[in-house]
Amino acid sequence: MPWFKKTKKPRPVRPRQRSVVPEGLWVRCDGCKEIIYSKELKRNLNICPKCGHHFRIGPEERIQLLLDDGEPTVLFDGLRPTDPLGFKDTQAYKDRLKAYQKRSGTYDAIRVLAGTIDGLEVILAVMDYRFMGGSMGSVVGEAITRAAELATARRLPLVVVSASGGARMQEGVLSLMQMAKISAALARLRDARVPYVSILTDPTTGGVTASFAMLGDLNIAEPGALIGFAGPRVIEQTIRQSLPEGFQRSEFLLQKGFLDLVVPRTELKETVARCLRHLAA
Repeated sequence: MPWFKKTKKPRPVRPRQRSVVPEGLWVRCDGCKEIIYSKELKRNLNICPKCGHHFRIGPEERIQLLLDDGEPTVLFDGLRPTDPLGFKDTQAYKDRLKAYQKRSGTYDAIRVLAGTIDGLEVILAVMDYRFMGGSMGSVVGEAITRAAELATARRLPLVVVSASGGARMQEGVLSLMQMAKISAALARLRDARVPYVSILTDPTTGGVTASFAMLGDLNIAEPGALIGFAGPRVIEQTIRQSLPEGFQRSEFLLQKGFLDLVVPRTELKETVARCLRHLAA
């Protein structure tokens, strides 16, 4: 029998290592506030699998969603924005342009391509909300005008996907002139009886809504998209009244006759192709 007991040395307490979750692995849905696995969200075309909320997507995803597989022809890629007014607010406009061009890898908030949708040849213009809020400046106006003129000349349907905060304030009246210029080109397209389908996504506001986004032979919107001229907060402050629920959202505008269809992203390509065949006939 031992005369004494050995005292056990206390084990050193090691600090708990926190498990590091990789950034971007999970996404919170703005609709139902649920946490979604980002890969699952991407597989579902960036639509919440729980509530159907449509997340915003970039022009690359939009082009891939609408056009058939293959290499579409990029059009009017030589257009470059300038700073005719020498505009400066918190930052010089030319410096702001350079920063957005570096971040996005594009020269402005528009991409125009010639491709096919379910075998139908089309001219497709897609706005990029990530580039200065998809604002419509001289380049956006010129690109969409040229797209409409090319569609008229080739007698190919024109499809424009809008995502914009409106006219670009840094270009002043030059940006507002684009509203009339594009509308005139679309009028010539209509006179030639060539179909024009306008797809409105979240958000489509300001001078874009007040011009080409609402001039389609068919105006199609994604579910829950914010569509209007001024924002709901500005309108409430102006009229000093509470707005109805869902005001300026796709479903509300469909009820009021401003839209022809509200189509989920999963059915968009098929719907656009079917509508174009009907219009062409």
